[in-house]
Order: sequence, then structure tokens, then C-alpha cells
Amino acid sequence: MYKLFYAPRSASMGIQVILEEIGVPYELIPTTTDRNKPCPPEQLAINPNGWVPVLSWDESTTDTTDTTGAMYEYAAITMFLCDRHPQANLAPAIDDPSRALYLQTLVYFSNSIQNAFQLSYYPDRFVDSPADEPSAQRRGNRRLKETWKVIDDQIGGKQWMLGDRFSAADIYLYMLSTWLNPALGHPAIDEFPSVKRIANSVAQRPSIQLVFET
Repeated sequence: MYKLFYAPRSASMGIQVILEEIGVPYELIPTTTDRNKPCPPEQLAINPNGWVPVLSWDESTTDTTDTTGAMYEYAAITMFLCDRHPQANLAPAIDDPSRALYLQTLVYFSNSIQNAFQLSYYPDRFVDSPADEPSAQRRGNRRLKETWKVIDDQIGGKQWMLGDRFSAADIYLYMLSTWLNPALGHPAIDEFPSVKRIANSVAQRPSIQLVFET
């Protein structure tokens, strides 16, 4: 049994999609991304930053020993779940030639595109004075355009992020694309036709429609 600390419109939605794709039992533990509201103590014990997603598990194996654990960070949880449940075919095997691109893409999404979104949505975290927040936000919006262009070029004419096979990287792409908000100065997804094409294809999956209610 997995427990996923969950908040609407957060990165925890992508992990819920992966759990649905894998087909394992899980429980959603409601939490919040509002820094002015308390998070569950169990969540903070795992991730003192107070962010989501946070995943924990507790299971009994056939030899009656208990296996428990917990972790945070979207890309890390994705790698962990996909490698732990290879039957879902959401990630290349360690000796697969596309494994390098898969890992590179997950980390790029996490370190570059998500960081740009943070600059845009939470500029106060990056500056000393409220007067500097608009500048940080503008830089974040420019960075979004730069990083999404890198991904659009990487995809090119491929059917999916990794070529002809669907993977957890496509789920990550879809989730991040839902955060684009041109009203805030973000680039429109129409500027990245390859990204848009994959996002539209991912949106047809039952797991996405269940979690994102598309």
C-alpha cells in the first residue's frame, strides 16, 4: 500500500497518474501547498520543506518481513516507482539505449522547467525585497520559454519523448504543460507544437482523465 500526500494543482497529481498506470493500491492523504496552513506532521517528518509530492509505503512480503519507506521529489519518486514496477513499462530498463534520455529528461524537467515555474509563481522565494519580485517573475517567464523550446526541439518528430514508446516522461510533460498560464506571462503551449502534440495524446489516457478530470 502506498500513501501519497496530495494537493490539487500540484506535482502530486503526476505521481497519482503513475500509481494509476501501475495499477497498485494507494491512499491519498490531503495536504496543502499554502505556506500559511499546516501540513500533516507525518508529511513534515518525511519532507521538512513541506512540499509535495511525498510518498510512503508499508507492505508485508511473503517471508513475513515488513518493508517500509518514504521519499520526496517528483523525479526521484518517478524513477523509484517505475523501476519497482517494471511490468507497467513506464521506463526503459537500465541496459536500454533510451535509458539515458529518459533520466536526462526527468532531471531536466525537475531542475530547469520546474525551477522556472517557481520563479514565475513564487518570486518571493528568490528575492530579498517585494520590489524585486516582478523582475524575478519576468526572468522565470523568459526561462520557461527557453526551457520548453529545448524540450520541443528534443522531441522533434518523435511520437513520444523517448521515440515510439510511451513513458513516465510523457506523464511529466503533460503535468507541467497544465501549469502554463499565458495570463501570467507564460508562453502559450501553441509555441511548442511537438510538446502540444504529445500533451494532447497523453490527455486521452484514462489515468490522466481520472486524475485531471479532463
